[in-house]
Amino acid sequence: MAPPLSRRLLLRAAALASAAPALPLTAAGRARAAAPEAPPAWTVRPFRLEDVTLGRGVFADKRRLMLDHARGYDVDRLLQVFRANAGLPTLGAVAPGGWEGLDGEANGNLRGHYTGHFLTMLAQAYRGTGEQVFAEKIRTMVGALTEVREALRHDPAVLSVAGRFSTAVENVRGSHRYVDLPAAVLGGAAAITLAAWVRPAHDGAWARVLDFGDGTTRYLYLAARGANGAPRFAVTASGAGGEQGLEGTAALPLDRWSHLAVTIGGGTGTLYVDGTAVARNEAMTLTPAALGTLTHHWLGRSGYSADPVFAGAFGGFDVWSRVLTAAEVAHLRERRPADTPAGRGDLASYAFDETSGGTFADASGRGLTATLRRTWGGPSHPGFLAAYPETQFIDLESRTSSDYTKVWAPYYTAHKILRGLLDAHLALGDDRALDLASGMCDWMHSRLSRLPAATLQRMWGIFSSGEFGGIVEAIVDLHDLTGRAEHLALARLFDLDRLIDACAADTDVLDGLHANQHIPIFTGLVRLYDATGEERCLTAAKNFWGMVVPHRMYGIGGTSTGEFWRARGVIAGTIGATTAETCCAYNLLKLSRTLFFHEQDPAYMDYYERALYNQVLGSKQDRPDAERPLVTYFIGLTPGHVRDYTPKQGTTCCEGTGLESATKYQDSVYFAQADGSALYVNLYSPSTLTWAEKGVTVTQTTDYPREQGSTLAFGGVRARFALRLRVPAWATAGFRVTVNGRAVPGTPKPGTYFTVSRTWRAGDTVRVSLPFRLRVEKALDDPSLQTLFLGPVNLVARDPATRLLEFGLYRNAGLSGDLLPTLAPVPGRPLHHTLDGIELAPFLEGTEDPTHVYFRRTEPAVVLGGTDSGVANPVKEDGTTLLDEIWAGAPFGGKGALVARVRATVDAWAAAGLLGRAEAEQVVRTARAASYAP
Repeated sequence: MAPPLSRRLLLRAAALASAAPALPLTAAGRARAAAPEAPPAWTVRPFRLEDVTLGRGVFADKRRLMLDHARGYDVDRLLQVFRANAGLPTLGAVAPGGWEGLDGEANGNLRGHYTGHFLTMLAQAYRGTGEQVFAEKIRTMVGALTEVREALRHDPAVLSVAGRFSTAVENVRGSHRYVDLPAAVLGGAAAITLAAWVRPAHDGAWARVLDFGDGTTRYLYLAARGANGAPRFAVTASGAGGEQGLEGTAALPLDRWSHLAVTIGGGTGTLYVDGTAVARNEAMTLTPAALGTLTHHWLGRSGYSADPVFAGAFGGFDVWSRVLTAAEVAHLRERRPADTPAGRGDLASYAFDETSGGTFADASGRGLTATLRRTWGGPSHPGFLAAYPETQFIDLESRTSSDYTKVWAPYYTAHKILRGLLDAHLALGDDRALDLASGMCDWMHSRLSRLPAATLQRMWGIFSSGEFGGIVEAIVDLHDLTGRAEHLALARLFDLDRLIDACAADTDVLDGLHANQHIPIFTGLVRLYDATGEERCLTAAKNFWGMVVPHRMYGIGGTSTGEFWRARGVIAGTIGATTAETCCAYNLLKLSRTLFFHEQDPAYMDYYERALYNQVLGSKQDRPDAERPLVTYFIGLTPGHVRDYTPKQGTTCCEGTGLESATKYQDSVYFAQADGSALYVNLYSPSTLTWAEKGVTVTQTTDYPREQGSTLAFGGVRARFALRLRVPAWATAGFRVTVNGRAVPGTPKPGTYFTVSRTWRAGDTVRVSLPFRLRVEKALDDPSLQTLFLGPVNLVARDPATRLLEFGLYRNAGLSGDLLPTLAPVPGRPLHHTLDGIELAPFLEGTEDPTHVYFRRTEPAVVLGGTDSGVANPVKEDGTTLLDEIWAGAPFGGKGALVARVRATVDAWAAAGLLGRAEAEQVVRTARAASYAP
């Protein structure tokens, strides 16, 4: 195990901690925003986002749409749930909804996650563009979150608002606050009147105006809305079945003051709304005296834990030890109790006109001071920061099964917030963000370090509830900044040993696992390896990657069906409407990138290009929207699927990662050898690299993938290093490189890096040619189910049919083996073609056209060079056809070589009894007579 902190790390952390928060991203500002040094274990390192500028092209176009969204979006909407949870004013903001609010799926139990993603997006946008609008939004959010944490550190304080007559106290929805009254408030009275001014802010059923009781057996309550939506009062000494009740007749209006009163005495109960009796029960025999001593006396909270907390304002609460007359109740609607014939309540009287503190004075003369409290007490550590109570984290520790309406991945949400704060700090050097991030990890350590190992293993193994995203990666990144041993210790507390041990042993146990819950675990493991040197971590991550790519990967680079993995090698058997969750592609890209830092296996970057140029680009719709990011959740691969760019109201996990993806397209275009001896060009993307350490700039000009090549121009000082150009695995049509117009000798091999070593000078130009071929990729479990690629680009059929389309592709195949001559190009529309009258278009285009990613390959007749031989195309038991075997010999040096291949193949098939001799000769005659494209 490597030591947790070196002197170098300590000095680096101290330097970062001293960075000023308000520098613009000038040259000085960019220096202050520098990320920590690459870990010693990395043999290559990435460049900062600010070191690579995107040029015009598909990436810049997609990014512009997201940047426009980021510029205009009101971040107070994201902060609303955080401020509400802390009992702070929400500034009239409306939460986004969906998963980022109280009314979305599972009661908004994931709220706060999207705010973290948004912070990361803003940080990336700022680093990539230098625009101050993004910096200002970051500062606003970090400042607000600092205030939120401070409020959560202390007992709740009054939120004073305008009341019916003077001031009132508001408990905003989501604050989980209530008023706790002393036990003597009812005074054992045999007759009683209860009266309150309320202004409800939400229509949740069973939210209590008051609840005085002893558990769920003996109690009395007044709910703002009962089962029929109107106010309800009930009293019981024998649970819900024994309730004696008063039912209102109409719902209380939201955001308006209403006066409620209940009288009980002489066997009669009456419910008043705004001074008018709306319900009367002459068989109400129970009184406070009959209930005896009760354990709680609450305003705004229910004795039933499933009931919502009252959201809204209290403008006054009084209790009298007698039954007020109807006239007296009517007067209470017009004036303060002290100014009416009833006078103040003799048992309790609260005006709620306090403007600070957390207690409320009693004006009855009995001195029954009330206290403002949170239903969940308070955070277990002052570093706690969340948009919901700590109860989800507490519940998870004893939970044995998933129920996301109760606990929905609290540590996943914590990860998003933590990551966003770290990115905010790295972008601006804002110490407040680093302090918030460090405090969150201190709080997590205070909770998790006290739990037995078996409890942690159980927690992390629970689907959904135990999901923790990329938290280990973020914690190790924080440890790089702080050097604190507790932070590295915290990262180790998230080990899911049964999965990690299996993957370390190269045992595939992924069948049935939730994909996105587990992919980021392995990126975290790689970072843990960086910090500890523990080989098990890196080995498990490498083996895991190989279990997914290609064995559970769809052509576009995505994985999972209905969020889960199925058996290894099953592709056709898992295609459905909810395949390829976009978060999975995002996390597999991160894992591929991180693994490449340790081992420069070109397969990692081949995957990176596949998923980035297809699923990730295609997951972003090509139109502006101020309200939503327009990013897919699932990408269904069923025939005729139409992509949904606004799933679940627009704030899902995938829209969160989509915010990030669209603002970091340049993060893996270039890498540098750790010792500065080489520059890797991983992606052919229009961009300019500023390599400060070398004093060199590299400007890549291309319209790739619409252009089949790229030009790299060098500027700056002379520098010697190796230029390593990725040769994609699909580049079988002849990858060529020239330097200053002269061909570079050597034969680039697909699936490698081609190296050009020299001293580079300003004005040097490198031209890379990457001719595309049309090729198919077959589903691992059904070779006849195929998907089309032109170079790196997946081509999809745009057709409304909901059955699998059937295509044949050999009819005009070229001598090179290229299937493209079978397609007809669409003039003026690069990468667009037609086949049998159906449009084929790049998956990366974010449209709402019905698409077919996969099709059924059918070659019923032997057709060569556009000539039909009249011979049926025979098939072997394994699904291989005669044409498959003929074209497996491509490329052919000329027509003669193709004819020779045809002769050898038909002879073998005829000898095996798979093809008649006459039919074999007819196929050969057709091959000789036909003409072929190159």
